[in-house]
This record gives sequence, C-alpha cells and structure tokens, in this order.
Amino acid sequence: MAYLNWISDEDLIEATKNLLDKAGMIKIAAEKNINKNVVDPFSSLFQIGGFGIGYEEWFIGEITRQAQKSLQNHVGDFHQNILGSVVGWDNKKTGSVIDLVNVDRMIIAEVKNKHNTVKGSDLVGVYDTLAEAVNRKMSVYKDFTAYYVTVIPPNTQRFNKPFTPSDNKKGQRREAIELVRAVDGASFYELVTGDHYALRNLFNILPTIITELTGKVFDNQEVRSLLSLFNGAYGTE
Repeated sequence: MAYLNWISDEDLIEATKNLLDKAGMIKIAAEKNINKNVVDPFSSLFQIGGFGIGYEEWFIGEITRQAQKSLQNHVGDFHQNILGSVVGWDNKKTGSVIDLVNVDRMIIAEVKNKHNTVKGSDLVGVYDTLAEAVNRKMSVYKDFTAYYVTVIPPNTQRFNKPFTPSDNKKGQRREAIELVRAVDGASFYELVTGDHYALRNLFNILPTIITELTGKVFDNQEVRSLLSLFNGAYGTE
C-alpha cells in the first residue's frame, strides 16, 4: 500500500532523503564554522546558568540555531519537490522565476516555506513577476492563475485570496487581481492533490519514512509533540 495516494513512494522517499542529506551537510558545516562567527561568551554563560543546562546541551542548541535558517530554505525546496511530483505538475527547479506549473489547469506558483521568508518590502517584486507572467500578451502563462504559496502561514486560518502586498515606496498596496493570489500551504496542497488533509497526511507519514531512511525512531511522545507543533501552525481541521 502506498504511503500517500497522490504521490509515488519513490518520489516521496527521494524528496525526503534529499532533505535529510542536506540537513546532515548543514549540521557538519555549522559545527566546522561555529567559531567563524564570534559567539557571545556572556550570553552563552547566562544561557547555561539561566536555563539550567550543560555546555554540551548549549553547544547542540547553538549549532541548531546556526543551521536552522539554511535548513528552512531547503524545506521550501522539499515542498516544491513534493508538489512538483504530483501528476500533472511540473517542478521548474530552484532558480526559476516560476516554481511550479500545471499547464492543463492553467496554474503557476511561487512556493516559499514560511510567511516571512521574503521580506515585506520585497513582496511587491514577487507580485510583479507573477502579474507579468499571467497578464503579458506574449507570455506562455497568459491568463493562468498565479499563486504565491506560503507553506507555513502567519496563523492557522486557511486563505486563498488576491495577493496585494504593500508597496512601501508608493505607500499603497498592489492592485487586487483575481489571477494573482496568495494561498496558505494546506490550501495549496489541497488544490494540487484534491485531498483536504494532504499536508497533514504528509506530515504524519514522514516520521515513518525518516525512520526507514535513518534508523531514528520517534517514540509516541515525540510523535504527539510534533503533531502539536503541526496543529499550532495549521489548526486541528
């Protein structure tokens, strides 16, 4: 039986393995480079004393902190790879102006891992790129619907609405266009797969796949705690 009914096991395992490999490389790089960026020894001292932790626990936390931002960027790529593996969807890969395309459904998408991945002042650039793609007469994506996807939204409310970022230079928001939209991750996963619970089901199966790939076993308490984090980001719907 397949892990999920909207993506092949091979594609799901490959995307997961790629991200795990990236995580391992990022951790090694962070350990090697920890002293290249000056670490505040006073802050470290008071973290150990104030948090009641040992040096090793602090060190692991510091490595994790330094590696987290790099890993988050690759988590965005993971979602792009997962969504781009669904039948009918084309993953344009990292570096392309457009991340995902479905020609039959006339949809394009720019995928970001978190709602604050792109600075607010830079969102107008994303809007302009998407608007030009669907409005320009000679564009191959003319009259497509363009989505700006934030996999992790600012709150648990689902949304699929016109994308109207604020232009700080002009002091006003970009024009609302029905073909240029902002959408949260859970809603976009549903749009791509037809499964209302697609993102939740993906999250729920990942510990099993990670165990098979790495040998890391998640105990019941860890699974419950991780699910609580998911619910905190997306709600319990």
